[in-house]
Amino acid sequence: MDVRREPKIRATAVSFRIFDSIKDNDGLTLTELVEELDKPTSTVHDHLQTLTNLGYLIREGDEYVLSMKFLELGGHARTRSQLCRIAESEIQDLALDVGDHANLMVEENGLGVFLLKRKGDQALSLDTFEGKRVHLHTTALGKSMLAYMDEDRLDGIIEEHGLPGVTENTITDEAELRAELEAIRERGYATDDEERLAGIRCIAAPIRTSGDEVVGAVSVSGIKSRMRGDHFHERIPQKVESTVNVIEVNMRHQ
Repeated sequence: MDVRREPKIRATAVSFRIFDSIKDNDGLTLTELVEELDKPTSTVHDHLQTLTNLGYLIREGDEYVLSMKFLELGGHARTRSQLCRIAESEIQDLALDVGDHANLMVEENGLGVFLLKRKGDQALSLDTFEGKRVHLHTTALGKSMLAYMDEDRLDGIIEEHGLPGVTENTITDEAELRAELEAIRERGYATDDEERLAGIRCIAAPIRTSGDEVVGAVSVSGIKSRMRGDHFHERIPQKVESTVNVIEVNMRHQ
């Protein structure tokens, strides 16, 4: 998903390509990695040995998988986020209130990163997890942030990452996306109607500073059979916007 730029240190780039490939495939063998990276076997083997010795990879049979060291690094990065600390209890309360998934997302390098994810008592298991990166235009969270970005930033994200389709409902046309962003600004919140996951709908609203800078977004997501009617169009938007308002007020008084 990350846009590739010409690396200055190629060995480092190979290591991170190994991490990405192993993550995307939930584990790979040496042979599979050689094929995936199109690198000599000796080169890939040396990287795997080094990364394993450093504790970033572990071997399970013939496969290499990511170690829990990445969880340590991600946890450290998250705890440094003031937004995460301020929003955590509000996201938890929102999930318990609505019974579904409540999420906090931030934008980083033009992609959306799930910073917090909490489940209510009716929430089903989804593919999202804290740290997961997604294209902004595929989610209500991402679209709500895009809607309040300045034009130069929006143009840059579209140019860098494009508008790839994930489901048949994903917006992949730039003119259609811009019209959707205008509608989001008019109503104050964004919707996702099976645009990233089939059968899942979502409502999200952006978190903004007193200077109108977008710093994140809050959402509620759930299965389509529950997310409909007044629940989807009125109750959930009100709950999400109320949570955002509390987070924004708390941010101003930190």
